[in-house]
Amino acid sequence: MRIAGVVRTAAAAAACSVVLTSCGGSGGDDGGEAAHSAQGGDRGAARTDAGLKRIPDVGDRLQARIPKNARQVVAVYGEGEDSAKATVVLYTKAGAAWKKTRSWPAHNGKKGWTPDHREGDKRSPVGVFTLSDAGGVLADPGARLPYTRTAALQAPHYWPKTHWHDFDYVVAIDYNRVKGTPPNDPTRPQGQSKGGSIWLHMDHGSGTSGCVSLSKSGMEYLLRTLDPKLRPVVVMGDRAALKS
Repeated sequence: MRIAGVVRTAAAAAACSVVLTSCGGSGGDDGGEAAHSAQGGDRGAARTDAGLKRIPDVGDRLQARIPKNARQVVAVYGEGEDSAKATVVLYTKAGAAWKKTRSWPAHNGKKGWTPDHREGDKRSPVGVFTLSDAGGVLADPGARLPYTRTAALQAPHYWPKTHWHDFDYVVAIDYNRVKGTPPNDPTRPQGQSKGGSIWLHMDHGSGTSGCVSLSKSGMEYLLRTLDPKLRPVVVMGDRAALKS
């Protein structure tokens, strides 16, 4: 049974083979962008907005893909098509207006963004995706999304040490996956070539293999705030793609 905030058993998660290669990577990350990293914490409460009629800097094409019943949007604004730097902003809808709640420095795929993500391309997929499931190596911090705690999410220790805690907290982005399953469920409905295991997870100071990463405090905030009753989605891409 899926109940928001209830931890799935490790036994259930163990039935799934972990698929980590799309979400961390084992080479090519030298931490050279650490100054941009969100490891030092988030940017705190955003300025108070009177209310926004739509998600800022998102054009009609992607704006139309945000479900009408969505009342939480995680917007990922990539700095450029080939850049690994991004900003994550949480917007919450109150009545008919959106309000900017929090923002954090972040990273995306080390090679940037693509509207046609493929396995191993090191780019994050552009688009609008629902957020349905969460998990991590660490205990549930009070998540509202169904949370699976499992050691199977531990990053391999042959990866650089800076990456070992990447998956302490994870929110699965519903790209080529089955909703209602642990984040590490390997099922890819559109096939392996379309990639998968695209997550929000903890930052290691540089680009990822396709995921979006932010600070531990940012991940904790999102886990405690994203509410399945509010139909959360992520809108993600480089700024030019988002506006198109």
